[in-house]
Amino acid sequence: MNRQLIFAGALAAVALAVPANAQVTIEMSEITCKQFAEYDADTQDFVANWMRGYFSSKNNITVIDSRYVRRNTDKITHYCKKKPNSSLMEAIQKNAR
Repeated sequence: MNRQLIFAGALAAVALAVPANAQVTIEMSEITCKQFAEYDADTQDFVANWMRGYFSSKNNITVIDSRYVRRNTDKITHYCKKKPNSSLMEAIQKNAR
């Protein structure tokens, strides 16, 4: 009986020691240019890479041309500065190649 109680106590201690991961969701279609500009660098990279993959898949593009990554980023950034209330998806659709 003591072994079972000690084992149960140890198991409970381990279970409580594991940090909980917060689940965060982002509705990509609702991100505005202004919100995107306010994200930290890691979140901006995450969102930009997701968007790049989404639009590549949507357009059946299987190759990433690195020449256009910087160009697209610059064009989208410029567009977003002029129209901060536009959605990020709209900015990408209108400016990305």
